[in-house]
Amino acid sequence: MNPLVIPLSRELLTIQSLKYDGRVHREWRAELLRLDGPLIVVEGEFEEEVRHPLLGTILAGTLSTEYYWRDRWYSVFRFQEPTGAPRNYYCNINMPPQLADRMLTFIDLDVDILVSPDFTTRVLDEEEFDEHEKLYHYPPDFRPRVREALEEVNGLIRLRRFPFDTPPRRV
Repeated sequence: MNPLVIPLSRELLTIQSLKYDGRVHREWRAELLRLDGPLIVVEGEFEEEVRHPLLGTILAGTLSTEYYWRDRWYSVFRFQEPTGAPRNYYCNINMPPQLADRMLTFIDLDVDILVSPDFTTRVLDEEEFDEHEKLYHYPPDFRPRVREALEEVNGLIRLRRFPFDTPPRRV
């Protein structure tokens, strides 16, 4: 076992995706699976069916394994169907998360990458970043950080590096 990995007793966390002004955009619960240096891994299950304009229908029971890094400007969500079959990855470009008092929070910077099971990708919401950059007065260094994060995530996808090398967990 890696000596930096802290064994956990499946602590339940509240996850909050925030807008730059501090408003809660989305909130859900997930179990803390792993703390390994800057890496935080949580896992949750959709309690009810969700209809999403880009992701389609997400069935109740869909598993979400989420990877956050305290030193990176993105997070990766791996979705699996209730059967255990891979569904897709969804990558958020966001500020590094904060973890305190059973709450993980991050500021979502709008841009996302949708990754299908065959690893084709689609960048989403760049126009939303442009709008919010003006609305929230993002600092000037955000635009290059978003570009760097997109390049880094696309490189991990292309080379099938962690967490894109993780085989689906069969339930």
